[in-house]
Amino acid sequence: MEPSRALPKRRRLHGAMGTSALLAAALGYVGLVDPHNENSIFPACPFRLLTGWNCPACGGLRMTHDLLHGNLVQAVTDNVFLLVGIPILAAWILVRRRRGEAVMPLPAIATIVIATLAWTVLRNLPGFPLVPTLFTG
Repeated sequence: MEPSRALPKRRRLHGAMGTSALLAAALGYVGLVDPHNENSIFPACPFRLLTGWNCPACGGLRMTHDLLHGNLVQAVTDNVFLLVGIPILAAWILVRRRRGEAVMPLPAIATIVIATLAWTVLRNLPGFPLVPTLFTG
């Protein structure tokens, strides 16, 4: 007796539905609660707490909130690296998967690591204009 192929498909479907529901709930929360407000309930960045520096993702929640509210200029100020990088990375992964190629070859990983380190240093230089902001809501 051959095992049913419907079960793995059903599990993948349930996993995709569950992930989509969690993503929708998270986006809904970020859209409703303004992370620019210091009284909102969002986790503090552990990297910033330990080092005093903005991490590569600092401002990501504020950027998402601004995008959900149609404020592209403020989203760029909050975290242009994620704003540009996430869609490029997602497109890269989708194209590579369709071609049946390795999703993340070593040169791609090295490029991502170097770009992330460069962004971290650059955004922490004195006077750098694209720094996540509070109280701009």
